[in-house]
Amino acid sequence: MNRSTSLSLVAIAAALIAGPALADTAKTREQVQAELAQAVRSGTIVAVGEDSLTLNEQFPGLYPQQTAKAGKTAEQAQAELTAAVRNGDMVVGTSSKMNQLFPDLYPKQAAKAGKTREQVQAELADAVRTGDIVAVGEDSTTLNQQFPGLYAQQASYTNTAARKDRAVNFN
Repeated sequence: MNRSTSLSLVAIAAALIAGPALADTAKTREQVQAELAQAVRSGTIVAVGEDSLTLNEQFPGLYPQQTAKAGKTAEQAQAELTAAVRNGDMVVGTSSKMNQLFPDLYPKQAAKAGKTREQVQAELADAVRTGDIVAVGEDSTTLNQQFPGLYAQQASYTNTAARKDRAVNFN
């Protein structure tokens, strides 16, 4: 078998494996059109230009105002500031807090309960299984982002095997 034939077979196999997994996550034409219509109404489409602003950011008068989150009252902010000063949680310089620089001047911080070794190992095993681990490279994408067909395939086998109304043949 020559090189082009083997590459063709690999491409066909990859397409067959990734096809069903991609079909489960695809949106319908109507869903995409509804999302586009909503984006046009709200102005959340990125405008043409180099500044990467959305239309509602460039022309706020043309679009309905976004509801602002309720802020803190002056009393709440003052109480938080007082507690931060008392506990030494004030940042000095670029990254150090007062209670880190002068631990004898401030009350001891209670240690937060961490995870057990078994919990960490279980999370790692789950991340390896689902591909939720950062891949080697400069773009800091996860394995399931770089190779979606591999990890979607495993999930579809798991879902298929769990169904009792359908026979599963992995051969």
